[in-house]
Amino acid sequence: MTTGRVTLPSEENFASETERIAQLWGADAIRNSDGTQLDDEVKALGKKIYSAYFPVRGHNEWIRPRLDEVPQIYLLTDRALAVDARLDIPLMDSFYSEQLRPNRSADPHRYWEVVDRTTGQVVDESLWDLDAKQDTVHVRAVVPMHEYTVTFLALIIWDPVEMYNHLTNNWGDREHEIPFDIRNSDTRRFVFDTFRKWLADNPDTDVVRFTTFFYQFTLVFDQSHREKIVDWFGYGATVSPGALDEFERVKGYRLRPEDFVDEGSYNSTFRIPGRAQRDWIEFISDFVRSNVAQMVEDTHKAGKEAMMFLGDQWIGTEPYREGFERLGLDAVVGSVGDGVTLRMIADITGVKYTEGRFLPYFFPDTFHEGNDPSLAALDNWRKARRAILRSPIDRMGYGGYLSLADKFPTFIDTVSSITDEFRQIHDMTGSQPAASDLTVGIVNSWGTLRTWMAFTVAHALPNQQTEPYYGLLEALSGMRVKVVFLSFEDVLEKGVSPDIDVLVNAGPANTSFSGGDIWQNPRLVTVVRSWVRLGGGFLGLGEPTATAWQGRFFQLADVLGVDEERYQTLSIDKYFPNEENRNFILEDLDPSSVIDFGQPLINIYPINEQVHILRASNGAVQLAANDYGEGRAVYIAGLPYSATNARLLERSLFYAAHREKAYRIWSSSNPECEVAVFPASGNYCIVNNTSVRQRTTVRLPDGSSCDFVLEPSAITWQSIQ
Repeated sequence: MTTGRVTLPSEENFASETERIAQLWGADAIRNSDGTQLDDEVKALGKKIYSAYFPVRGHNEWIRPRLDEVPQIYLLTDRALAVDARLDIPLMDSFYSEQLRPNRSADPHRYWEVVDRTTGQVVDESLWDLDAKQDTVHVRAVVPMHEYTVTFLALIIWDPVEMYNHLTNNWGDREHEIPFDIRNSDTRRFVFDTFRKWLADNPDTDVVRFTTFFYQFTLVFDQSHREKIVDWFGYGATVSPGALDEFERVKGYRLRPEDFVDEGSYNSTFRIPGRAQRDWIEFISDFVRSNVAQMVEDTHKAGKEAMMFLGDQWIGTEPYREGFERLGLDAVVGSVGDGVTLRMIADITGVKYTEGRFLPYFFPDTFHEGNDPSLAALDNWRKARRAILRSPIDRMGYGGYLSLADKFPTFIDTVSSITDEFRQIHDMTGSQPAASDLTVGIVNSWGTLRTWMAFTVAHALPNQQTEPYYGLLEALSGMRVKVVFLSFEDVLEKGVSPDIDVLVNAGPANTSFSGGDIWQNPRLVTVVRSWVRLGGGFLGLGEPTATAWQGRFFQLADVLGVDEERYQTLSIDKYFPNEENRNFILEDLDPSSVIDFGQPLINIYPINEQVHILRASNGAVQLAANDYGEGRAVYIAGLPYSATNARLLERSLFYAAHREKAYRIWSSSNPECEVAVFPASGNYCIVNNTSVRQRTTVRLPDGSSCDFVLEPSAITWQSIQ
């Protein structure tokens, strides 16, 4: 058994058990969790002590008399149908009143908006009034059979994360914690004074684990206490009258309430970002970062490390925005749900180390009688391990109530094996990433700002609509390729870097990820066409380069060899070449096997008969390859994550890059097993990504091969000869 690189959660009255489990897991650090404290005996174990700190909640005595200084959010009412000339629109019918309350003190006619959703026109403020007692807006001179909405400012009176923990753990009549907004000078002074006193009062703390800073991602609940709006990247809860007025002074124009609710999409990351959204992100991020830097400076003056949790109130910190290193943070920790979220943390630069909080969380929704949480732990580890081999996170840990976990001995033993294996990976690799054979560039509207964050609604949670696209990132997270994220503006300004082997555009039409109307820019399509024609590789997933323009929907249909019928050219016949079963991309697949492309795209067709159709179903192309000058392109209709689909993607990338020969070296014959090579350390490993025994053959650089049998979830190490 080895020790180090592991953080263990603990709680009150659990000292001896904590010491025992810390020894089993080789933990060198101990942390508390939300609602728990550490015993003095635990602090005396000689481990590094992490203390969770919540800068903007946990002091109701301060904020309760100042409820106008809580964070606020613009909310959009349900649509109301006018049947005569007057209309009453209730504000809170679909929102949770224990979480949210309309801001009745800020002038509604300055900060609110009534919109005729049938015409899109703003209703003149003289035609509506707020009934503050009934939380209803009365609108006059409406048009019958038109729908109307009110966009109103609401106070967030229960911290959403504390609320989730409260409801999940059945904390009963425990007081609801009210968040507060440091945009207000008195509250900001209170926050910093309180923090400095806390630093002085907690000399045993080595690492301040900020959970997190000032603004929660958008998380709104409905009247039935269910999640209503969830956007892990949402800036919805950063609004206040003061912030809106300051934005106008700094940026030179005033934002509308509509700029935040965005016709009901609430500026989802899937929406193509406009000027207002980008400017607001920059405005809030500048404010947040200046205050984070001050908190970090105070932490360092107290002789402690500053660690940021990538979650909860992380909005505005933007770890992939330029200048993150100037915050001075020592570390970033985040929840690891899969390979994508592991990479989201591990690829952050500008800190001394990164840490993953692995799953399952020690809460009763998983740790209950009749369940085996060790299965979830192994599943989580297998997903993360693929990514760790490509981008090693420095530390790992768990969270929640250790007393719950201790009731499951198999889980304790399983995690002991996982932590030993984690340290072994670092020992065998010198903490260096595995070698990469290709560089893949993913181009979308967000670029580096949303590195490893595309196609996400709620953190690491499955979503039927995004699954065919999120699978792309999950596959790449543990693949032997280097991944970079580019914006369309990057390509327009700088072209496609010669370092990139394959450029990828993926996503549904008219989203920030596919790009929408930006593909009508002649320079963008010209730059990409020229780059591919001269030998570059291009991969399109779903509805790439999609916008209706000049008779085509995929603006790079000539590159991809396929387009999407939008019911405009049905009178023009489309002829399919014969489907091909022999192609490098398909070599690991049984010709009769069914590939999972996710939700079907039913109207993809070849634009000519020179395209290589590799899979089609019911008259729709699902997988195709196309030669374009000296370059190649591959089209895939969808890619939910699986070992088979990851192999399909890997072969597609190597094919597009004309690197078929390089692919064979260090490849595994079994898609369920993967190889990672570490030339500097002189070794390589093979991992079994499943819960059953697997056999595979690994092809070596000298042309020979080795056969391996791997037990469930196993990893085996070999020396490079």
